[in-house]
Amino acid sequence: MKGQIEKFFDNNIELRNLNISDPIFTENYKKSQVELIYAINDKPPWYLCILLAFQHYILAFGGIIAIPLILAEPLCVKHDNTVKSQLMCTIFFVSGTCTILQTTFGTRLPILQGGTFSLITPTLAILSLPQWKCQVSEVFISNATGNFSINNTVSWQSRMREIQGAIIVASFLQVFLGFSGLIGLLIKLIGPLSITPTITLIGLSLFGEAGKKCGTHWGIAVITVALIVIFSQYMRHIEVPLISYSNGKWKISKYPVFKLFPVLLGMCLSWLICFILTHFNVFPSSPAGYGFAARTDINIDAIENSPWFHIPYPGQWGWPTISLSSVLGMMSGILSSTVESIGDYYTCAKLSGASNPPIHALNRGIGMEGIGCLLAGIWGTGNGTTSYSQNIAALGITKVGSRLVMQTAGILLIILGLFGKFGAIFITIPEPVIGGMFMVMFGMIAAVGISNLQYVDLNSSRNLFVLGFSMFSGFVIPTWLENNPGAISTGVMELDQTITVLLTTKMFVAGFLGCLLDNTIPGSDEERGTSAWHKQIHAGKTNGGVGQSCYDLPFVTKYLRRLSWTRYIPFLPTFQMKRN
Repeated sequence: MKGQIEKFFDNNIELRNLNISDPIFTENYKKSQVELIYAINDKPPWYLCILLAFQHYILAFGGIIAIPLILAEPLCVKHDNTVKSQLMCTIFFVSGTCTILQTTFGTRLPILQGGTFSLITPTLAILSLPQWKCQVSEVFISNATGNFSINNTVSWQSRMREIQGAIIVASFLQVFLGFSGLIGLLIKLIGPLSITPTITLIGLSLFGEAGKKCGTHWGIAVITVALIVIFSQYMRHIEVPLISYSNGKWKISKYPVFKLFPVLLGMCLSWLICFILTHFNVFPSSPAGYGFAARTDINIDAIENSPWFHIPYPGQWGWPTISLSSVLGMMSGILSSTVESIGDYYTCAKLSGASNPPIHALNRGIGMEGIGCLLAGIWGTGNGTTSYSQNIAALGITKVGSRLVMQTAGILLIILGLFGKFGAIFITIPEPVIGGMFMVMFGMIAAVGISNLQYVDLNSSRNLFVLGFSMFSGFVIPTWLENNPGAISTGVMELDQTITVLLTTKMFVAGFLGCLLDNTIPGSDEERGTSAWHKQIHAGKTNGGVGQSCYDLPFVTKYLRRLSWTRYIPFLPTFQMKRN
């Protein structure tokens, strides 16, 4: 790896073919590339790929595993660990499949796909309807063992089929928005003052969840944060000698281990500390005691109850059912997820050393996410898929933006999703450890969102008003609606669900208001920062369309360039949007 960073700029196709006239932008672009150890097109050694991919697996684990745990109670399988483990295997399998599809044929950015919280709200709204509420006869307690068991599997599967049907139909909306090119058309209305509130609130909106998990034991959370910060910031330039074997010889090579694996090392060390303190009963054994959540033996029964091997398959819970109210409610969640993903694409491009995604990549990425939600509905995860912000933030901390690493992570998700007991081991990660990781990860996301203001004239009172009002409203409106359930009452249940989901999504409210005000309040392109912004959007294009950018489809792009009609297909690399 010696000399690799110095040679990176010379070997990078994207950078050599940039057609940007602004020397300041070009210089900043070079600096952002050199900071990376591995950029988007780089291929780390196979053993580093596996370790880096495993780190992404750990980061995504908490978010992915939270989906079936949240849905377990409204599905009436809260105490059935067998069903929960099957749901976990299914969502991991689908997440891995969608990650490979997105990184290979979608945006081709190193973005991990996993369960989305945007669909949780409409799902809970659907399952709260009278016909889907849990019945007393469904659950009984075994007097011999004291364990809960499900008495009627048909009932919970019918609930799952209702959710599946809603997700399958709603996912076609996202497929249409992407592959029809509508998303690309809307990009004309999006500038730094639209993207900044959206991305920033992706990170800031989860401060409550991070605080909740950290609050279970602040000591462990602080240790986790401190370890990640020390490894990623203070020790990032320290290279550790490691013995490696190549070309028939053993040799000692130096690797920036702390820069590559700060999150994995920090979380594993904190996890080990919790294990030792649990072993010596330092933490209270009563659930009511402070610090109980830091114990590593709380969910140990999940390992025992999980199957060794489970292969998810389409329709494993039966044929999906479809109802209009469920579909409309789920569509609102799909729209929120779409807005969030657009912001994620720009963040990921910035952190992986790529230029801002061109129009065809945005169209293809959203369309591929729609296909991911379709697969999730067919397989029966009870959820859809979306881009994972915490894994994008890890790119900025580890300085590794390789696409190959994320594709390897997708393969790991599929393989490890087939082994229930292996995944169940990570359920024992204590909550304060996860909370500490959240503080670092989502703080990074918020900072990346704010960095987009470099294109905007912050001396303009117009811009300050748009930015301040949109971000503040992104907190006020959703918070008020969460504290006042049922405030939206139009008399049409489906419309109520749609409005509620949209207005309780902080990044949607902030992004929508930012976009609306930025496009309606008079201001020059230089003042708004849109001229420099849109110049970056098209930075991935090469001179005369020759050469292959990191957003080009593998294997087929050179053949597509020979066909003139492909310039009209909005999701192909040869697409040429008409400019005013």
